[in-house]
Amino acid sequence: MFRFLIRQSATLAFIEALALLFAISWLDLATGHQVSLVLFYTAPIVFAVWLCDNKSVFVIAGLAGVLWSWADLAMGNSYSNETVQACELAIRFAFFFLVGLAGIAMREQQRASNARISLLEHTQRLEKQIIEVSEYEQQRIGRDLHDGLCQFLAAIGCAATSLKIDLKEQRLDKLAANASEIEKLLSESVKQARDLSHGLVPVQLNEAGLPAALQELAAATSRLLPVECTFESAGQNGASQNGKATHLYRIAQEAIHNATQHGKARKIDIRLSANASATSLSIADDGIGFPRNGNETNGVGVSIMRYRANLMDGEFAIEAGVNGGTIVSCTVPTGAER
Repeated sequence: MFRFLIRQSATLAFIEALALLFAISWLDLATGHQVSLVLFYTAPIVFAVWLCDNKSVFVIAGLAGVLWSWADLAMGNSYSNETVQACELAIRFAFFFLVGLAGIAMREQQRASNARISLLEHTQRLEKQIIEVSEYEQQRIGRDLHDGLCQFLAAIGCAATSLKIDLKEQRLDKLAANASEIEKLLSESVKQARDLSHGLVPVQLNEAGLPAALQELAAATSRLLPVECTFESAGQNGASQNGKATHLYRIAQEAIHNATQHGKARKIDIRLSANASATSLSIADDGIGFPRNGNETNGVGVSIMRYRANLMDGEFAIEAGVNGGTIVSCTVPTGAER
């Protein structure tokens, strides 16, 4: 019924408001002076406020004043003089017009609030879609690196190995040493390309899931940077579902980047714990921490970490460590993300 009312045309709603107004005036005549129906006259005005335009609201308010006054006079109500009668009529009309104005103001405020909420929800959907597209492109590039460039470099490495063997058989030791150096460089290039590929496609949703990805992240950090990075996991982790694993992994990645690039850390500890209700991730370092002016805590990277936590309805925090450094933590509830 309510859906039918809000979907009907403004003209039909105006006719219904008029019918309701005339019905109330007839009831007013039927009840006489014993019952006051002044508040009932506001019902058609409120009806017009939500379903008609502003002009129709004032028309209904004016007619309400006219019909109420007519019913009052028709029932034989007399006034001591014309001045009192004029004041009574003015008060009635003013009352109904004020009801109309108040209703219009409330309606516009409600519409503005709904518009802001709708805009906020639309913005959040767009931001989430941007992150999803970014993740998809990163995964596509990672797969291309793994299936394309890595295989190509590996093939060149095999050719370099074969060339080295042939040169040794021909007793061209100097050229064989050069081929061996090329082989080593290609082997290292394959490792770096695979590390980059795994960084772009970090979490495979299998039985290992997020803990395996974070373990590999810690190992790669220790191997590629002058940092000692460790990983510990406790509990049965269930964050590999609904994309939460990827968000948590990206938060760990960004926290490690901040610790090494801005915090000058030499030791980083990654801890993942989970229970039936929540999954918690913390990244603690021994770096210099954030500056007191707090500029780093409002940077783009930190904002993205906060946004990822918000997508999972999680709690995100950056705190100073007890013995210095910084602790980045994120706790997300078990269940579907938004």
